[in-house]
Amino acid sequence: MKERGLTKLEVEELISNGKINTIKCKTDKTVLEIISSNVFTYFNLIFLILALLLIIVGAFKNLLFLPVVISNTLIGVYQQLKAKKILDELALLDIREYIVIRDYKEEKLSSNELVLGDLVRLESGSQIPADGIVISGEANVNESLLTGEADDVLKEKGSILKSGSFVVSGNVLMKITNVGDDSYVSKLTKEAKRIKEHKTEMIRGIETIIAVAGIIIIPIGIALLYQAIFINQIEFKEAIISMVAAIVGMIPEGLYLLVTVALSISTIKLSRIKVLLHDMRSIESLARVDVLCVDKTGTITSNDMRVLNIIPCTNKKEFDDNKNLLSKYIMTIPDNNSTVKSIRKYFNINEKMDYIELHPFNSKRKYSEIKTNDSVYRLGAPEYLLKEKHLNNNKEIKEYMEKGKRILAFTKNDKPLLFIIIENELRHNAKETFNYLQKQGINIKIISGDNPVTVSKIAQEVNIKDADKYIDASILNTKEDIKKAVKNYTVFGRVIPEQKKLIIEAIKEEKLKVAMTGDGVNDILAMKEADCSIAIGEGSDAARGAAQVVLLDNDFSHMKKIIAEGRKNINNITRSATLFLYKNIFSLLLALFSIITVFNYPFKPMQVSMISFFNIGLPAFLLTFEPNYKKQKGRFIKNVLTSAIPASIISFLAITVMISVGNIFNIPITEVSTVAIYLLSVVGFNLLWFITRPMNKYETTVLSICVIGILVISRLFSSIFDMKDISFNSGILCMIFILIVLIIIQEVTSLLDNLSKKSVK
Repeated sequence: MKERGLTKLEVEELISNGKINTIKCKTDKTVLEIISSNVFTYFNLIFLILALLLIIVGAFKNLLFLPVVISNTLIGVYQQLKAKKILDELALLDIREYIVIRDYKEEKLSSNELVLGDLVRLESGSQIPADGIVISGEANVNESLLTGEADDVLKEKGSILKSGSFVVSGNVLMKITNVGDDSYVSKLTKEAKRIKEHKTEMIRGIETIIAVAGIIIIPIGIALLYQAIFINQIEFKEAIISMVAAIVGMIPEGLYLLVTVALSISTIKLSRIKVLLHDMRSIESLARVDVLCVDKTGTITSNDMRVLNIIPCTNKKEFDDNKNLLSKYIMTIPDNNSTVKSIRKYFNINEKMDYIELHPFNSKRKYSEIKTNDSVYRLGAPEYLLKEKHLNNNKEIKEYMEKGKRILAFTKNDKPLLFIIIENELRHNAKETFNYLQKQGINIKIISGDNPVTVSKIAQEVNIKDADKYIDASILNTKEDIKKAVKNYTVFGRVIPEQKKLIIEAIKEEKLKVAMTGDGVNDILAMKEADCSIAIGEGSDAARGAAQVVLLDNDFSHMKKIIAEGRKNINNITRSATLFLYKNIFSLLLALFSIITVFNYPFKPMQVSMISFFNIGLPAFLLTFEPNYKKQKGRFIKNVLTSAIPASIISFLAITVMISVGNIFNIPITEVSTVAIYLLSVVGFNLLWFITRPMNKYETTVLSICVIGILVISRLFSSIFDMKDISFNSGILCMIFILIVLIIIQEVTSLLDNLSKKSVK
């Protein structure tokens, strides 16, 4: 009976009711929400108020801090809109054409034109475009991207078909039962698209610094303004200028911009080698990873298989005849899985076998079959086709089995003709990559759905440490079992999707940072649980969309470059954050001292901006380009504070004492401020030397450029920055204080070095 399918009117009605196979889900944030979240921030409000106050009093040249603030906001908006675009374009299904029956006629339609109730013909190699039920026919379907199960599943009349699966062999006519957002694949898409904030240690540390600054600037700003106007009775304009200078000095306004620029540069570099970062911060997460969880296929081996050997079961003459039979057999069966493809590639012959009956590979039988007039030929798992003695009596076969190779038997009338030895091809750079990762202190764990013995043998081939310690995950029945296994085993075989997330959780409970690679929908939950997720480009779109890092060309060796970039960013941003925090802590101490001792804050906003540029912004930016691949030890905040606090205290004490001495000798406050700028710069440059020592040529050049720059700019544009010529007395005072400061810095440096050596011991 010929199938009618849907009529044109039925299709139009279904489309009008939204029953069409398009996925409409979007990411959580709209464009307006992203723009608003970046523009209407607490610090942007503070900077806006400060700018308005300066504009009101006519101090326009003190608005030099605004370009950094505006740039930071625009870059933040751009990066989030870029991420939203990537996620919104995520589709689990490729747009492919399908043969559909409508009005008794067959026509070709793309997957997003299908509607509820459509009759779709599926054949070997087809991806199932929507949920449905088999109306007629028989096919083997691979659901590994959805379930993680490697074995094909036989689908007969009445069987359920899930969108996102692939037809490996056979042909079926399917009736669509769920489309668009109602389909199984759509529900997984929504999970993959959910934007999950995953803050790294460095980002959390920077946000902590900014949060503390945000809390203290308001009361300090009010106190400074009150003290200047009502106690020191300074005119309103000068009071506003000094207050703004203090507040700007306490806000690390360029730190976020620096981090964003550094990460953007790394993102561009990695994109050139086909590495896509959905989240720029993920390279920091990967650089801090202690444990990397990978699957066998896609990382150690490629998805391609190859015939390693063909072993005869008879004499040489019969062996050649049997190989000829196998070549015809493999060209005749309709199966299209990777195993069959590898055998076809091995023979590369187009001659086919005459037959009276043919059965594709069946996941229940574990073999395919061709019947001719006088014989029955089969190809499949030897344990299903042959008696145990045929395997045990063959020494060569046993050796291959012990090495974890895959073995197929080709039989005629239940008697073995040939054994085909197949293996996944090792990635050519797998051993080198894993050696590098392990030298960097990263432990490797293999999580696979394959036989644990097979996976262990392959892992040993690429020198993965403790690869001989393997376990069959099917015996791990509880969370406690998994926790114990994580401590004792490297290779996990026969892992089901639900266990992957539990393994990641168990590793994290050991206070370790963990990264997870994945290629299927079944990996998504585990990938999202990990501190960093990596997807192989040839995997499912769902896995690629959910991952923070995507290896678009499937080259796992790119991990070396990603980790190197991440460590470079961590080390260089840590140094830069030290410079920023030095200015912030110093400004805070000086502001508090000004309030307590009732003297006017000695700096102006444009002077703070100049010091910030040459002492912090320029060197911090230039240092982001420097290779620096050491693994960061200790916590970000602790490392930054340890270096910044001593320098801040030295600057604070030197300048407050100098101001006091200046008052004693009646040195004009304008000259004192100028001397204070030079003094603050000297300590800042010493801090730059401290955090980069021993300095190489590049770092020495950076320091020289910054020193020369501030000297030249302060002289050429002295009127803009309110820098006054220093009198003889002020010059002597400046030199004495700089000398004292340098001696103190030398002593503090020696003390810190000794403390560092003791902590290492």
